[in-house]
Amino acid sequence: MTDLTVLVVGSGGREHALALAIAADPGVAAVHVAPGNPGTWHSWPSHAVDQLDGPAVAALATEIGADLVVIGPEAPLVAGVADSVRAAGIACFGPSAEAAQLEGSKQFAKDVMMAAGVPTAASRFCRTRDEVAKALDEFGPPYVVKQDGLAAGKGVIVTSDRDAALDHAQACGDVVVEEYLDGPEVSLFVITDGAVGLPLQPAQDFKRVGEGDAGPNTGGMGAYTPLPWAPDGLVDAVMERVVAPTLAEMALRGTPFAGLLYVGLALTSRGLRVVEFNARFGDPETQAVLSLLTSPLGQVLHAAATGHLADVGPLAWRDESAVVVVAAAEGYPAAPRTGGAITGPRLYESDDNVHIVHAGTALDGETLVAAGGRVLGVVATGPTLDEARHDAYAALSQLDFPTGFWRTDIAAKAAAGLIPPVTSL
Repeated sequence: MTDLTVLVVGSGGREHALALAIAADPGVAAVHVAPGNPGTWHSWPSHAVDQLDGPAVAALATEIGADLVVIGPEAPLVAGVADSVRAAGIACFGPSAEAAQLEGSKQFAKDVMMAAGVPTAASRFCRTRDEVAKALDEFGPPYVVKQDGLAAGKGVIVTSDRDAALDHAQACGDVVVEEYLDGPEVSLFVITDGAVGLPLQPAQDFKRVGEGDAGPNTGGMGAYTPLPWAPDGLVDAVMERVVAPTLAEMALRGTPFAGLLYVGLALTSRGLRVVEFNARFGDPETQAVLSLLTSPLGQVLHAAATGHLADVGPLAWRDESAVVVVAAAEGYPAAPRTGGAITGPRLYESDDNVHIVHAGTALDGETLVAAGGRVLGVVATGPTLDEARHDAYAALSQLDFPTGFWRTDIAAKAAAGLIPPVTSL
């Protein structure tokens, strides 16, 4: 289908990146964003809406004549907004509330993986401090404790401090305690209509807030793609061992998963293992990956939403590298300092191979200010990973953001060839 009108639901960096990629599709006639942010407001019609209110989102989609609604964040998906949109007769890219439990509950995802034979970390579901303590002693350090429900990317602790692991579990409530997985991590996005899966290009993100992967977990401080150290056949192996059995198991349960299946992987010494599933595009990897996509994203997502993904064929990519570095607000992730002013070039317009994605920004009069923890994503593409990295940091250096900070080592080891190639899957 061409001449599509697409409504992107959400207000963060992922939604800005999606809107940019969808708008570049020649088959898309109009893009709307709700509620959006200053970056999207500058480029497309934006609408004030409660993104957790399914009937309100469906009514807005009907009002603007949307052919496709793309739901970006996890909370609206778990809340069933996609169900409301589909009930209004409008194609929606995003899983049902039941299927979104793959992200909404870590234990649900573990149950699905167990039934489907998907390789993942051994785990224990715990409700009490005593159960957590027993599981920690069973697996030993480093300790991995994950909040069972949604936590905006910050419900996981990986630590050798047993007391810190216990305290995190107590603060979270129901948790999943897992064995620690060694080896590099990989993010793979898969577009699916519930039967067919179409993989995107793998990426790697940086979860820790500090240089050298120090400090607490965040929603992501940067990412890059492609992965020069990744083994041949990685995507095929994940599709065969993880995606196909997971989609089959979800269909068997009567809750087919149609939308974006995010597969977080660890390439361990014992082979690939699934770290987690998400039910939507992950940020900041989305910003890097979509900057290299040449296939018409709006039409691809519409095909997935209408059950015709088998007609699309493999996705096409620019033969380049992409790096995104996140500029965060001082104090992130514990207590980000909002309200800090931001000035500089490229805040609203791309410049050659560099563009800036708005994640947590707001307007104070005409001044752009920080309004969240992760504020901007500076994306650069280039012939090599090193060149893309150089241009991203050069653009960051031109920003005037006194209350912001960023890691200076995003993709540094990969660009320098310091990550040993993985040879075993």
